[in-house]
This record gives sequence, structure tokens and C-alpha cells, in this order.
Amino acid sequence: MRLNVLPRLLAAAALLPALTGCAFGAYIAGNTPLERAVNGTYEGVGVGGTGRVPYRLILSVQEREGRASGVITNLESRKAYALSGKFQRVGAGGSLDVNLFENGDKLRGTLRAEIAGTKLSGTLRTVLLGKELLGYVVNLEKQVPGASPTPANVPLSPAPTTP
Repeated sequence: MRLNVLPRLLAAAALLPALTGCAFGAYIAGNTPLERAVNGTYEGVGVGGTGRVPYRLILSVQEREGRASGVITNLESRKAYALSGKFQRVGAGGSLDVNLFENGDKLRGTLRAEIAGTKLSGTLRTVLLGKELLGYVVNLEKQVPGASPTPANVPLSPAPTTP
């Protein structure tokens, strides 16, 4: 009777990792160092045909898949656009080629930009009837968590006072 219990016990012990979802080699980091450096919130301005427009971009990239997604907000009009597209590593930064969508499915623009250090610079173009129209040169700076944000339309130094 004792000889019959031992094979069953060994079989149960061998199946335990498979039944509990344990996997060998599953200790892969979720984010690469480049993703940690690039992902985050960027703020700055776009300069184009209608003047200076302040923008905020919340960006998330997946280096392994070559994808980028996020939300860009026009801080003047308060319109937000979902963005998704391609991300490619370039040196210590990367390049973005993404489309901007309103209400999830209406193509409203494109953003082609380079990320170097904490700066994102590129061109945002509006799309109307399938054609790229107005272009804005966009320069955004990554916002450091914990630091007070500096909106693009607020001067860095206080206005001079007159007696």
C-alpha cells in the first residue's frame, strides 16, 4: 500500500508549478530603461499659422513592440486627442510617428517627432478631409514628477512692478 502512495505524491508535486501558474524565466522587467526615460508627461508650445498654442502630451512607448500611445491636449481649447502609432529607438531617445484621433476614430492630425533627453521636438499637422493641412512646430519638455509644472504660456520670471 505504501508503494502506491509515493508515485501519486511525486506526480502531484510535479504538476504543482503548472497548476499554480508558476513559470521559469518569468522575471523579465516590465519596462526597459529607455521606456522609463521616455514615458511621462511633456508640456510646451506649438508654433504655426494660428500662433503659439500650448500643449500637454502624456506619452507611453513600448520599445519591444515599436508602439507609442498617449493623449495630447491643446491647453488653449482644452481639446484632447488620443494618439497611437510607431516608436523607434534612435540613440538614447527615439522617434515618434503617430496619428491623433478625436472620439476614438476620427483622424484629426499627425505628430512626427524626435525625443532626445527630456525634449520632444517635431511637427504636428492637422488633418481635414484626409489631407494634412496646418503645421505646427512643437517643442515640449518632459515634466519631472514632484516639480512644480511650468505652463508654456506663463513667463518664467515675475512681471516687473512699477511704483
